[in-house]
Amino acid sequence: MTRLKIGGVPEHFNLPWRLAMEEGSLKSKGIHVHWEDMTGGTGQMVRGLENKSLDVAVLLTEGITKSILQGLDASILQIYVTSSLHWGIHVPFNSDIKTVNQLEGKTFAISREGSGSHLMSYVLADREGWDIDKLDFSVIGDIYGGLWALENNDSQAFLWEKYTTHPYVEQEKCRYIDEVVTPWPCFAIAVRNEVLHEHETPLRNMCEIINHKALELKQHPKADELIAWRYGLKKYDVRKWLKETDWNYDGSNYESAFDHAVEYLLRLNLITEDQADNYSAKLFRN
Repeated sequence: MTRLKIGGVPEHFNLPWRLAMEEGSLKSKGIHVHWEDMTGGTGQMVRGLENKSLDVAVLLTEGITKSILQGLDASILQIYVTSSLHWGIHVPFNSDIKTVNQLEGKTFAISREGSGSHLMSYVLADREGWDIDKLDFSVIGDIYGGLWALENNDSQAFLWEKYTTHPYVEQEKCRYIDEVVTPWPCFAIAVRNEVLHEHETPLRNMCEIINHKALELKQHPKADELIAWRYGLKKYDVRKWLKETDWNYDGSNYESAFDHAVEYLLRLNLITEDQADNYSAKLFRN
């Protein structure tokens, strides 16, 4: 039996993992998974890989790319979600901020340094032509910290996956004004190199099982009902999300997708030229 500690966000993207565990698909192949919800997102998972409290993480492509190139002893097993992530741009509900250009010079709430909410703030700033050296951040831990930061004017903007935050928008805990979309496949599966070297075959089998479960979910005639019930979302929103979302059903090689991510990280000065050198070998070594 191969035992693996896996972390991922408690969001609808990871339902294939939940279903595979509940239905025994992994255990039947000799893979015992201990799943841990990571409300702090990619930054929390990177720390987990660093301190060995996690063996595997399902995290944002840009975050794991940056971390590995900066020395994290981990590798990317595969792209998990092949579509882009739609990050909602949220502001305090009662603020007078109506458009994105009003956020220049404001404070952005981020879950952790190196998290998706952190890195995508740079992507937004680049899109809008702002001086990225003048970005200001407040570290808030997770989505609930982000909502608190907006409500208490600790921050004036907070980026998070827009369907996850939609219930809070309806509750008037924040206001959605726009979105920024990742220009690459949004989620990857990463593993500590020590674990990869010891359990490569079970890890590849694990990915195959999850990919197949994702395809089953995508094709399920009542997927919208299942996801809405599980995650407290509205079926109408889930149907829109499902149209925008695709997983890596056949385990295809998406290594070329990292070209764009590395190029972006370099342009935004989030990694150095030395760190980016021979990046493919660093990201996918085994």
